[in-house]
Amino acid sequence: MARDHGGDLDRAEAAYGPGDWIDLSTGINRRPWPVAALPDRIWRALPTARAESALIAVAADWFGCPPDRVLPMAGASAAIQILPRLGAPGNAAVLTPSYNEHAASLTEAGWRVTPAPDPDAMEGADLAVIVNPNNPDGREWHPDRLRALASQVGMLVVDESFADPRPDLSLAGAIPDNAVILRSFGKFWGLAGLRLGFALAHPPRLEAMRRAAGPWAVSGPALHVGRLAMADRAWADDAVMWHAEAAPLLDRIAHGAGWDAVGGTHLFRLYQTGDAAAAQDRLARGHVWSRRFPYSPGWLRLGIPGSRAEFDRLRAILGG
Repeated sequence: MARDHGGDLDRAEAAYGPGDWIDLSTGINRRPWPVAALPDRIWRALPTARAESALIAVAADWFGCPPDRVLPMAGASAAIQILPRLGAPGNAAVLTPSYNEHAASLTEAGWRVTPAPDPDAMEGADLAVIVNPNNPDGREWHPDRLRALASQVGMLVVDESFADPRPDLSLAGAIPDNAVILRSFGKFWGLAGLRLGFALAHPPRLEAMRRAAGPWAVSGPALHVGRLAMADRAWADDAVMWHAEAAPLLDRIAHGAGWDAVGGTHLFRLYQTGDAAAAQDRLARGHVWSRRFPYSPGWLRLGIPGSRAEFDRLRAILGG
Protein backbone atom coordinates (compact mmCIF):
# COMPACT_ATOMS: atom_id res chain seq x y z
CA MET A 1 0.00 0.00 0.00
CA ALA A 2 1.28 3.45 -0.94
CA ARG A 3 2.61 5.42 2.01
CA ASP A 4 3.26 8.84 0.54
CA HIS A 5 3.69 11.75 2.93
CA GLY A 6 4.30 15.45 2.97
CA GLY A 7 7.57 16.97 4.13
CA ASP A 8 9.59 15.42 1.30
CA LEU A 9 11.73 18.49 0.64
CA ASP A 10 14.54 16.32 -0.75
CA ARG A 11 12.30 15.54 -3.72
CA ALA A 12 11.36 19.19 -4.11
CA GLU A 13 15.00 20.30 -4.13
CA ALA A 14 15.98 17.55 -6.53
CA ALA A 15 13.35 18.74 -9.00
CA TYR A 16 13.44 22.52 -8.47
CA GLY A 17 16.80 23.23 -6.86
CA PRO A 18 17.92 24.24 -3.37
CA GLY A 19 16.93 27.54 -1.86
CA ASP A 20 14.81 29.23 0.77
CA TRP A 21 11.89 26.82 0.70
CA ILE A 22 8.59 27.35 2.51
CA ASP A 23 7.37 23.86 3.31
CA LEU A 24 3.57 23.90 3.33
CA SER A 25 3.32 20.21 2.45
CA THR A 26 2.59 19.21 6.07
CA GLY A 27 0.18 20.37 8.74
CA ILE A 28 3.03 21.23 11.09
CA ASN A 29 2.80 24.65 12.75
CA ARG A 30 5.34 26.96 11.10
CA ARG A 31 5.40 29.14 14.24
CA PRO A 32 6.92 26.57 16.62
CA TRP A 33 7.15 26.81 20.36
CA PRO A 34 10.56 28.43 21.10
CA VAL A 35 12.97 25.86 22.51
CA ALA A 36 15.69 27.21 24.78
CA ALA A 37 19.04 25.51 25.39
CA LEU A 38 18.60 22.27 27.33
CA PRO A 39 20.57 21.38 30.47
CA ASP A 40 23.52 19.07 29.81
CA ARG A 41 22.08 16.43 32.12
CA ILE A 42 19.12 15.99 29.76
CA TRP A 43 21.49 14.76 27.05
CA ARG A 44 23.68 12.56 29.28
CA ALA A 45 21.10 10.55 31.22
CA LEU A 46 18.45 8.01 30.27
CA PRO A 47 14.87 9.27 30.59
CA THR A 48 13.59 9.03 34.14
CA ALA A 49 10.21 7.97 35.51
CA ARG A 50 10.03 11.34 37.26
CA ALA A 51 10.45 13.21 33.97
CA GLU A 52 7.78 11.08 32.33
CA SER A 53 5.37 11.62 35.23
CA ALA A 54 5.91 15.38 35.06
CA LEU A 55 5.05 15.42 31.35
CA ILE A 56 2.02 13.18 31.90
CA ALA A 57 0.64 15.56 34.55
CA VAL A 58 0.91 18.56 32.22
CA ALA A 59 -0.42 16.64 29.22
CA ALA A 60 -3.40 15.28 31.16
CA ASP A 61 -4.30 18.82 32.20
CA TRP A 62 -4.11 19.94 28.55
CA PHE A 63 -6.20 17.02 27.27
CA GLY A 64 -8.71 17.17 30.11
CA CYS A 65 -8.36 13.60 31.36
CA PRO A 66 -6.90 11.79 34.39
CA PRO A 67 -3.12 11.21 34.31
CA ASP A 68 -3.54 7.43 34.34
CA ARG A 69 -5.16 7.72 30.90
CA VAL A 70 -2.02 9.21 29.28
CA LEU A 71 0.97 7.40 27.78
CA PRO A 72 3.77 9.36 26.06
CA MET A 73 4.90 7.77 22.80
CA ALA A 74 7.62 8.38 20.23
CA GLY A 75 5.13 10.30 18.11
CA ALA A 76 1.56 9.31 17.29
CA SER A 77 3.15 7.26 14.51
CA ALA A 78 4.61 4.85 17.08
CA ALA A 79 1.12 4.09 18.39
CA ILE A 80 -0.18 3.64 14.83
CA GLN A 81 2.42 0.91 14.30
CA ILE A 82 1.88 -0.76 17.69
CA LEU A 83 -1.92 -0.91 17.91
CA PRO A 84 -2.54 -3.37 15.04
CA ARG A 85 -0.18 -5.88 16.70
CA LEU A 86 -1.74 -5.95 20.17
CA GLY A 87 -4.31 -8.58 19.27
CA ALA A 88 -5.31 -11.10 16.62
CA PRO A 89 -6.05 -9.52 13.22
CA GLY A 90 -9.66 -9.25 12.11
CA ASN A 91 -11.84 -6.86 10.14
CA ALA A 92 -10.84 -3.21 10.30
CA ALA A 93 -12.86 -0.27 8.98
CA VAL A 94 -10.77 2.82 8.25
CA LEU A 95 -12.10 6.25 7.37
CA THR A 96 -11.24 6.99 3.74
CA PRO A 97 -9.77 9.19 2.44
CA SER A 98 -7.67 9.92 5.48
CA TYR A 99 -4.15 9.61 6.83
CA ASN A 100 -2.81 6.64 4.88
CA GLU A 101 -0.54 5.24 7.60
CA HIS A 102 -3.48 3.73 9.48
CA ALA A 103 -4.62 1.42 6.69
CA ALA A 104 -1.02 0.63 5.70
CA SER A 105 0.05 -0.46 9.20
CA LEU A 106 -3.11 -2.53 9.68
CA THR A 107 -2.61 -4.28 6.34
CA GLU A 108 1.00 -5.11 7.17
CA ALA A 109 -0.14 -6.62 10.48
CA GLY A 110 -2.57 -8.93 8.69
CA TRP A 111 -5.86 -7.07 9.18
CA ARG A 112 -8.55 -7.09 6.47
CA VAL A 113 -9.06 -3.38 5.84
CA THR A 114 -12.32 -1.98 4.47
CA PRO A 115 -12.45 1.70 3.46
CA ALA A 116 -15.32 3.54 5.15
CA PRO A 117 -16.66 6.91 3.96
CA ASP A 118 -18.11 7.80 7.40
CA PRO A 119 -18.75 6.35 10.88
CA ASP A 120 -22.07 4.78 9.82
CA ALA A 121 -20.15 2.43 7.50
CA MET A 122 -17.93 1.19 10.35
CA GLU A 123 -20.56 -0.51 12.50
CA GLY A 124 -19.75 -4.15 13.29
CA ALA A 125 -16.01 -3.88 12.60
CA ASP A 126 -13.54 -5.53 14.96
CA LEU A 127 -11.51 -2.32 14.79
CA ALA A 128 -12.58 1.11 13.55
CA VAL A 129 -10.18 3.98 12.84
CA ILE A 130 -11.32 7.55 12.41
CA VAL A 131 -9.32 10.79 12.25
CA ASN A 132 -11.05 13.75 13.91
CA PRO A 133 -10.71 16.37 12.51
CA ASN A 134 -9.87 14.45 9.39
CA ASN A 135 -6.72 14.77 7.34
CA PRO A 136 -6.83 15.95 4.54
CA ASP A 137 -10.41 17.27 4.20
CA GLY A 138 -11.07 18.52 7.74
CA ARG A 139 -14.32 16.59 8.28
CA GLU A 140 -15.24 16.43 11.95
CA TRP A 141 -17.52 14.40 14.20
CA HIS A 142 -19.03 15.31 17.55
CA PRO A 143 -17.68 13.20 20.44
CA ASP A 144 -21.18 11.86 21.15
CA ARG A 145 -21.28 10.34 17.65
CA LEU A 146 -17.94 8.64 18.24
CA ARG A 147 -18.98 7.32 21.65
CA ALA A 148 -22.02 5.78 19.96
CA LEU A 149 -19.71 4.24 17.35
CA ALA A 150 -17.53 2.76 20.12
CA SER A 151 -20.52 0.73 21.32
CA GLN A 152 -20.91 -0.75 17.83
CA VAL A 153 -17.33 -1.92 17.17
CA GLY A 154 -14.78 -4.10 18.91
CA MET A 155 -12.23 -1.34 19.36
CA LEU A 156 -12.24 2.31 18.33
CA VAL A 157 -9.11 4.28 17.46
CA VAL A 158 -9.59 8.03 17.13
CA ASP A 159 -6.63 9.96 15.75
CA GLU A 160 -6.87 13.48 17.16
CA SER A 161 -3.53 14.67 15.82
CA PHE A 162 -5.06 17.97 14.64
CA ALA A 163 -7.47 18.47 17.55
CA ASP A 164 -5.35 20.63 19.88
CA PRO A 165 -7.03 23.89 18.75
CA ARG A 166 -10.44 22.14 18.99
CA PRO A 167 -10.94 20.56 22.44
CA ASP A 168 -14.69 20.46 21.72
CA LEU A 169 -14.01 17.59 19.29
CA SER A 170 -11.96 15.46 21.68
CA LEU A 171 -13.04 12.23 23.36
CA ALA A 172 -10.41 12.71 26.06
CA GLY A 173 -12.85 13.89 28.73
CA ALA A 174 -14.78 10.60 28.70
CA ILE A 175 -12.86 7.85 26.93
CA PRO A 176 -14.90 4.71 26.15
CA ASP A 177 -13.49 1.51 27.63
CA ASN A 178 -12.69 0.11 24.18
CA ALA A 179 -11.22 3.29 22.69
CA VAL A 180 -7.70 4.60 22.11
CA ILE A 181 -7.13 8.26 21.31
CA LEU A 182 -3.96 9.31 19.52
CA ARG A 183 -2.55 12.80 19.98
CA SER A 184 0.38 14.42 18.21
CA PHE A 185 2.73 16.90 19.86
CA GLY A 186 4.80 17.90 16.84
CA LYS A 187 1.97 19.33 14.75
CA PHE A 188 0.43 22.00 16.99
CA TRP A 189 3.64 22.88 18.85
CA GLY A 190 5.58 22.78 15.55
CA LEU A 191 8.36 20.49 16.82
CA ALA A 192 7.94 17.38 14.69
CA GLY A 193 11.63 16.49 15.05
CA LEU A 194 11.12 15.84 18.76
CA ARG A 195 9.10 12.68 17.90
CA LEU A 196 6.59 13.00 20.71
CA GLY A 197 2.95 11.99 20.85
CA PHE A 198 0.46 10.39 23.20
CA ALA A 199 -1.97 7.51 23.48
CA LEU A 200 -5.00 8.09 25.70
CA ALA A 201 -6.93 5.07 26.94
CA HIS A 202 -7.85 3.13 30.07
CA PRO A 203 -4.86 1.80 32.06
CA PRO A 204 -4.92 -1.88 30.98
CA ARG A 205 -4.69 -0.98 27.30
CA LEU A 206 -2.02 1.63 27.95
CA GLU A 207 0.02 -0.94 29.85
CA ALA A 208 -0.11 -3.28 26.85
CA MET A 209 1.07 -0.43 24.61
CA ARG A 210 3.84 0.46 27.06
CA ARG A 211 5.12 -3.12 27.03
CA ALA A 212 5.03 -3.18 23.22
CA ALA A 213 6.94 0.11 22.97
CA GLY A 214 9.72 -1.11 25.26
CA PRO A 215 11.81 0.81 27.80
CA TRP A 216 12.86 4.44 27.25
CA ALA A 217 10.47 4.80 24.31
CA VAL A 218 10.50 8.59 24.63
CA SER A 219 13.77 10.51 24.87
CA GLY A 220 14.72 12.72 27.79
CA PRO A 221 14.80 15.88 25.63
CA ALA A 222 11.29 15.08 24.34
CA LEU A 223 9.96 14.64 27.88
CA HIS A 224 11.59 17.89 29.02
CA VAL A 225 10.58 20.08 26.07
CA GLY A 226 7.12 18.58 25.86
CA ARG A 227 6.42 19.40 29.51
CA LEU A 228 7.52 23.02 29.17
CA ALA A 229 5.72 23.59 25.88
CA MET A 230 2.41 22.05 26.91
CA ALA A 231 2.39 24.13 30.11
CA ASP A 232 2.76 27.38 28.14
CA ARG A 233 -0.90 28.31 27.77
CA ALA A 234 -0.17 31.89 26.66
CA TRP A 235 1.81 30.58 23.69
CA ALA A 236 -0.98 28.10 22.87
CA ASP A 237 -3.61 30.84 22.93
CA ASP A 238 -1.53 32.94 20.54
CA ALA A 239 -1.03 29.94 18.24
CA VAL A 240 -4.76 29.26 18.06
CA MET A 241 -5.52 32.91 17.33
CA TRP A 242 -2.88 33.13 14.58
CA HIS A 243 -4.20 30.07 12.79
CA ALA A 244 -7.85 31.04 13.23
CA GLU A 245 -7.12 34.31 11.43
CA ALA A 246 -4.53 32.99 8.97
CA ALA A 247 -6.61 30.11 7.58
CA PRO A 248 -9.31 32.37 6.04
CA LEU A 249 -6.56 34.55 4.54
CA LEU A 250 -5.06 31.50 2.88
CA ASP A 251 -8.52 30.57 1.56
CA ARG A 252 -8.86 34.07 0.10
CA ILE A 253 -5.52 33.84 -1.69
CA ALA A 254 -6.41 30.39 -3.02
CA HIS A 255 -9.79 31.69 -4.23
CA GLY A 256 -7.96 34.43 -6.11
CA ALA A 257 -5.96 31.73 -7.89
CA GLY A 258 -9.20 30.08 -9.01
CA TRP A 259 -9.13 27.24 -6.47
CA ASP A 260 -12.13 26.05 -4.48
CA ALA A 261 -11.82 25.35 -0.75
CA VAL A 262 -12.69 21.73 0.07
CA GLY A 263 -12.10 21.96 3.82
CA GLY A 264 -9.31 21.83 6.37
CA THR A 265 -8.39 22.56 9.98
CA HIS A 266 -6.59 25.30 11.87
CA LEU A 267 -3.27 23.87 10.65
CA PHE A 268 -3.93 23.14 6.97
CA ARG A 269 -6.35 23.82 4.12
CA LEU A 270 -7.40 21.61 1.21
CA TYR A 271 -8.22 22.96 -2.25
CA GLN A 272 -9.70 21.67 -5.48
CA THR A 273 -7.36 23.15 -8.07
CA GLY A 274 -8.55 21.26 -11.15
CA ASP A 275 -4.96 20.21 -11.86
CA ALA A 276 -2.94 19.56 -8.73
CA ALA A 277 0.24 18.69 -10.63
CA ALA A 278 0.19 22.06 -12.41
CA ALA A 279 -0.66 23.89 -9.18
CA GLN A 280 2.16 22.19 -7.30
CA ASP A 281 4.58 23.00 -10.11
CA ARG A 282 3.53 26.66 -10.06
CA LEU A 283 4.17 26.91 -6.35
CA ALA A 284 7.40 24.92 -6.45
CA ARG A 285 8.91 27.26 -9.03
CA GLY A 286 8.62 29.89 -6.30
CA HIS A 287 10.07 27.44 -3.75
CA VAL A 288 6.81 26.77 -1.93
CA TRP A 289 6.21 23.04 -1.43
CA SER A 290 2.71 21.60 -1.25
CA ARG A 291 1.00 18.23 -0.87
CA ARG A 292 -0.72 16.27 -3.62
CA PHE A 293 -2.71 13.04 -3.21
CA PRO A 294 -2.47 10.00 -5.49
CA TYR A 295 -6.23 9.39 -5.36
CA SER A 296 -7.27 12.90 -6.47
CA PRO A 297 -5.95 14.69 -9.58
CA GLY A 298 -7.23 18.03 -8.32
CA TRP A 299 -6.68 18.15 -4.55
CA LEU A 300 -3.81 20.19 -3.15
CA ARG A 301 -3.19 20.69 0.57
CA LEU A 302 -1.36 23.68 2.02
CA GLY A 303 -0.21 24.18 5.58
CA ILE A 304 -0.73 27.62 7.09
CA PRO A 305 2.11 30.07 6.36
CA GLY A 306 3.96 31.15 9.47
CA SER A 307 4.42 34.88 8.88
CA ARG A 308 3.27 37.84 6.83
CA ALA A 309 6.43 37.47 4.75
CA GLU A 310 5.46 33.89 3.87
CA PHE A 311 1.96 35.04 2.94
CA ASP A 312 3.49 37.76 0.75
CA ARG A 313 5.60 35.19 -1.10
CA LEU A 314 2.58 32.98 -1.64
CA ARG A 315 0.50 35.90 -2.88
CA ALA A 316 3.28 36.91 -5.27
CA ILE A 317 3.22 33.43 -6.80
CA LEU A 318 -0.56 33.01 -6.97
CA GLY A 319 -1.76 36.61 -7.20
CA GLY A 320 -4.79 37.86 -5.28
